Amino acid sequence: MTVSAFSEVWDLDVIFQGGSHSPEFVEHLDVTKQLIDSFRAEVEEWNPEEDGDFAGTLFHLISSFENTAKKIRQAGAFLSCLKAQNTEDKKALEFDSTVIGLSASFQTVLSSFDGKLAALSQEQWDDVLKNEQIEELAFILTERRERTKEKLSQKEEAVINSLGIDGYHGWGQMYDLIVSNIKIPFTENGEVKQLSVGQAANKYSNSDRNVRREVFIEWEKAWGEHADYLAKVLNHLAGFRLNVYKLRGWDDYLKEPLDLNRMKKETLEAMWNAVEENKQPLKEYLERRAKLMGVEKLSWYDLDAPFGSAESKVPYQEGAQFILEQFAQFGNELTSFSKKALENSWIEAEDRPGKAPGGFHTYFPESNQSRIFMTYSGTSSNISTLAHELGHGFHTYAMRDLHLLNRNYAMNVAETASTFAEMIVSDAAVKKAKTKEEKLALLDEKLQRSVALLMNIHARFLFETMFYEERKQGFVSAGRLNELMEQAQKEAYLGALDEVHPSFWASKLHFFITGVPFYNFPYTFGFLFSMGIYVRALEEGSGFEEKYIALLKDSASMPVEELAEKHLGVDLTKVDFWKKAVDLCTEDVKEFLELTETN
Repeated sequence: MTVSAFSEVWDLDVIFQGGSHSPEFVEHLDVTKQLIDSFRAEVEEWNPEEDGDFAGTLFHLISSFENTAKKIRQAGAFLSCLKAQNTEDKKALEFDSTVIGLSASFQTVLSSFDGKLAALSQEQWDDVLKNEQIEELAFILTERRERTKEKLSQKEEAVINSLGIDGYHGWGQMYDLIVSNIKIPFTENGEVKQLSVGQAANKYSNSDRNVRREVFIEWEKAWGEHADYLAKVLNHLAGFRLNVYKLRGWDDYLKEPLDLNRMKKETLEAMWNAVEENKQPLKEYLERRAKLMGVEKLSWYDLDAPFGSAESKVPYQEGAQFILEQFAQFGNELTSFSKKALENSWIEAEDRPGKAPGGFHTYFPESNQSRIFMTYSGTSSNISTLAHELGHGFHTYAMRDLHLLNRNYAMNVAETASTFAEMIVSDAAVKKAKTKEEKLALLDEKLQRSVALLMNIHARFLFETMFYEERKQGFVSAGRLNELMEQAQKEAYLGALDEVHPSFWASKLHFFITGVPFYNFPYTFGFLFSMGIYVRALEEGSGFEEKYIALLKDSASMPVEELAEKHLGVDLTKVDFWKKAVDLCTEDVKEFLELTETN
């Protein structure tokens, strides 16, 4: 196999030269502020009732909206990259406050803009949507109008946005600061090294159980030492949300995350019911896994362990090339985008100290470029992560010709594209396996992902649900948060684990992201929804890519139930669809049990 030379370090200088000390970036922020001020003045002066060219003015305001939003997203994407590549970049953290302030100011103007849309009668609104320039934005503008009707007055919402800068978002920044100072001691060759949380997390994929346990003990200790601070942060984030919900008259804390995901509660309930009732085979897999490892029960730190005694390391270049080869079996567009991302240094994968944990994809709308962040240490899990993030990138690429307002897809649909890309790689790898041992290892990798998305994510959802219920009554201590997490993990994993991870709530960034409440169930939705799409792809072959792109293009222009009905002909509010998807995931268990029967 010919292996291309892909850089493991991304290029941010083509976005803004000089990193966090970039004069270009400072100028960008100044221009952004000017655009916000200009947009504010235009919105304040606009009187829809007296406007003789209402549709024309609205289209002009939408253009201002789009240009300003691009500036803010460009800045936010750049800062997310700076903070991730170096958690000790203090200058980036300073700029973070500036961008949050600009974003809050912009949201205040948008509240006023949306308020003027909401004030129109239904008859007036219907007339506006008949305009040729406005028609393509009908869904998103109507959505903004309807959501505004459910909120407080413009003045009150503006106060909330303003207070959120130093309150709500300030607590989110505090989490980043605390995490940047956490180090995990690890002894290697007699030398004690101080690992970043990202490097330490990768150790859970080590083949040596003693190594994994050592890291886990120090990991729990490190997060435990900061637990009181982190509990304070988490409580204030949830408290802020609950108070805002109460003021708006919302009695369900799931209303906002469901609205953001353009998803009905019936769909969420149907999905979790299917998961709860049909994931028993995954417990059997975990029990067989424990037997093969010579332990009575698996512990948390065993869940990402490689199968077998030998740990296979795949260099970054080979891993990237493998992904391209599998994508090529699906379609040219996905392959072309991924190759471009790899060749143009859009990916930060180097394994070095000081990086943030996890992985993500972000998009620079003004540059029309993506960036992918991860820490690649050669594991099969790393290959899956890279494929996952490339899937995210392809989603934005597929929508590149649409109006910016029609590209704001919900998080659950975003996870569909990413998990779909993962499946292409992992499923192909299993089928291409040449030996029983290789097939088992790859099958195990697929099952690990199913466990993560049907058990780990379920535990997160259960924890956050219990936490919000208790937070309504007052402050929830670090000790109690540990208890809730332990309870959630035991329920979600069907009691299959020996040692669980009580401080997981503290170490998981997703619980502390201010922009998205309940950053958990969209992953499971995306995983299972993508199973249905993947089945269609297998049935129709490479010709399916065109239909897949059509689905992605529609993903920000309709509720997910309508999207599924239009492109797959299924009803997401019924358990049937989700049960079939879960069954597809657990089919791998049967093969795994058969192949390991004599072991």
